[in-house]
Amino acid sequence: MGAGPVGATCAARLAAMGISVTLIEQEPDCAHDLRASTIHASTLEMLDEIDAAEPLIGMGLKAPIYQMRDRRSGEALRFDLTELSDLTRFPFRLQCEQHYLAKHLATKVQEADGMDVHFGCRLIDARQNGEGIVATVEQDGVQREIAAKFLVGADGSRSVVRKVIGAEFDGFTYEEKFVSMSTRLEIEKAIPDLDYVNYISDPDEWLVLLKVPGIWRVLVPGDGDVSDEDLISDANADQIFNRIVGHGNVETTHRTIYRVHQRVAKKFVEGRMAIIGDAAHLNNPLGGFGMNSGIHDGWNLAEKLWMILRKDADFEALAKFERQRQAVTRSFIQAQTIENMENMGETDQTALAAKREKMRRVQADPDARRAYLLRQAMFSSLAQEREIA
Repeated sequence: MGAGPVGATCAARLAAMGISVTLIEQEPDCAHDLRASTIHASTLEMLDEIDAAEPLIGMGLKAPIYQMRDRRSGEALRFDLTELSDLTRFPFRLQCEQHYLAKHLATKVQEADGMDVHFGCRLIDARQNGEGIVATVEQDGVQREIAAKFLVGADGSRSVVRKVIGAEFDGFTYEEKFVSMSTRLEIEKAIPDLDYVNYISDPDEWLVLLKVPGIWRVLVPGDGDVSDEDLISDANADQIFNRIVGHGNVETTHRTIYRVHQRVAKKFVEGRMAIIGDAAHLNNPLGGFGMNSGIHDGWNLAEKLWMILRKDADFEALAKFERQRQAVTRSFIQAQTIENMENMGETDQTALAAKREKMRRVQADPDARRAYLLRQAMFSSLAQEREIA
């Protein structure tokens, strides 16, 4: 359930392994969601196995270098992913809007033999028995039942599948909102020495600048007590861009507000049903780990389902999926994104200076820098996953 980047990846891998899939998406097409735009090297390695990496690279921008900048001093600490060229064919972050990934993979599933893809179809309920699951769906106002061996819920933060399996979704919501705006303005002309990925710290207002083809995406915090309408108003947009480029009246192609959560479901599996991606866990976007970790969930789960369906493995394979991905989600994805948020949102000058000095030492030490790059490219979390029996 769900033809976003996570569900589409899981379905595409299953299709590549010869497993018949019915892919259900409640929207009339793959959602034109502008949230995630970073595909890490470890994820590209996975996508390459199903011949999906190269087409996506053609749709995005390669970002081998990203920077952590101090907004006041202008000091930029740069981290170069080409240092991982001995490990990966893709030593860069690919800056590509997530809807391109979802659409490309959903199309691959549609074109594969024995696959069914249904858009404009929503899950109402599901039940399971000893032989499989039965999902009740609604399309064009008509309800019907679909039978399958397993049900995978990649149906987002309001997951129906998560509710069906009774998984509590513990965690917290940040007080501030996130304000995202996109513009064709050449911001690099106003701020010298920008890279395609820029994390900019400032006690008054942190800032993320991400480049995708033809567009700069701007992310700043917004007061949680201010209405969404005011946060995306022309007046607030003028203030934001005035602080970034020195003037307002900047044309934007999109503005949106969203709440940010740190949550992990207490269980990812119940019998023949499993949840992945935002249905299973949520985190803030700093570091680009959300969509990528969801894709890693789906990749792992597809392998376990293949083992059960084609290699006669027992259901311990699903328990192993849950152990591996829950552990990585809690100890790495949650911990790292919370730390990233604390670092970016630090308001105490002394503490901010100490954090910056720590990153200077990491950047200057080859071993520490490589370990950091491996974490940021998410190779370390996959290594951790493999160590969990």
